[in-house]
Amino acid sequence: MGSWLSYLWWGGNPDLQNPLSGLTRREVYAVQKSWAPVYADAVNNGTELLKRFFRAYPDAKDFFKMLKNVNEDEFSENIQFKAHVINLMTSLNLAVVNLNQPEIVAAMMVKIGDSHKRRQIKEKNFHDLKEVIVKMFIEVLKLNDSTLGAWAKTVDFWYKNIFYALNSTEVR
Repeated sequence: MGSWLSYLWWGGNPDLQNPLSGLTRREVYAVQKSWAPVYADAVNNGTELLKRFFRAYPDAKDFFKMLKNVNEDEFSENIQFKAHVINLMTSLNLAVVNLNQPEIVAAMMVKIGDSHKRRQIKEKNFHDLKEVIVKMFIEVLKLNDSTLGAWAKTVDFWYKNIFYALNSTEVR
C-alpha cells in the first residue's frame, strides 16, 4: 500500500509511537485483533486464566475469600468467582478497545490500582499474573513475535499506571 493510502488507512503514520502509551497504531491494531477471539468467550477464557494463575501461584488464592475452601473444579459454579471473572475480562476488554485513547486507559488503570491497593495486592502479584497471561497467550493464541511484543508494551503501559496508584501515598 502506498504511503498516502497507508496514512489514510491507519489515520496517520502507523509506526508513530504514542508518547503516553508507547504503542504505535499498528501495535494497537495487533493487540485488538488478537484479543477479539479471547473476549468472544470471555467467561471461559477468564476462568482458565485464573485457574492457571492459582496453579502457578497458590498463595494468590488467599486474595479471593470466596475461594478459600473451594476446589478448582467448583470455581465455575461459584457466583462471586464468576462475577470477578466477568469484571476482569470486561476491564481488560475496555482497556484493549480504548487503546487508541491512552489517556482514558491510563485513568482506568489508576482506578484498578487504587482498588487493588485497598486489598493489599502488590506489584509482584501483577507480575505473576503477567507471566501466566504471556504463557497462556503463547500456548493458546500462538501469537507471532511482533504481536507478542505489542502485548508486552500494552501490559507495561497498563502496569505503569496501576503501579503508580499501588505505590502512591495519595488517598483518592
